[in-house]
Amino acid sequence: MQNGTKKDESARKPRGRPRAYEPVAALQQATDAFWKTGYAGTSLDDIAAATGMNRPSLRAAFGDKRAIYLKALNAYWEHKLAAMREVLGGDLPLDQALMSVYDAALSIYFSGRGRARGCFVVGTAVTEAVHDAETRKVVSEGFRKLDADFAARLRLAQETGELKRCADPEALAMLATATMQTMAIRARAGSSREDLRRFAEKAVAVICG
Repeated sequence: MQNGTKKDESARKPRGRPRAYEPVAALQQATDAFWKTGYAGTSLDDIAAATGMNRPSLRAAFGDKRAIYLKALNAYWEHKLAAMREVLGGDLPLDQALMSVYDAALSIYFSGRGRARGCFVVGTAVTEAVHDAETRKVVSEGFRKLDADFAARLRLAQETGELKRCADPEALAMLATATMQTMAIRARAGSSREDLRRFAEKAVAVICG
């Protein structure tokens, strides 16, 4: 009878040590490390220091350095696209919707401590995309989705009369995406947030024509 009780108690006890990290927070900390020094300039030891995890734990949770980076890159795109779709899918007029997207982008670009850090994709992935096929695929697919989301909102604006019938939504969508990329580059180059917002306002005026 006593042996049976011990077996029952043993079966109810959780096996193994409890996970001592939170995956989403750890991945964000790894993202911040890559964002600061780029893929090539960030070592696995740097990521371990940023996350508070040792190297074996990092590998067990996320894989090697390249796997961690690709997870960070995909997570960044998912967050950015979700936030953008929420704004573009609302009931704001076209010009206000576009400015809300750019304001959200600026909040990301100026979210670092000290100097602006720009866009994670533009700042870290574009260089790696030259020689890494998987990174190149993630980057190009993300830009394609940006173009598609802008184009969908612009087509809707054309249908409701906000945009001229002669306008080309696909071409304007590429201009909208290019504006976002330019803002990211200029942020890292030292342009102020106020200057970049004025830049965005001028681009929106051209897009809304």
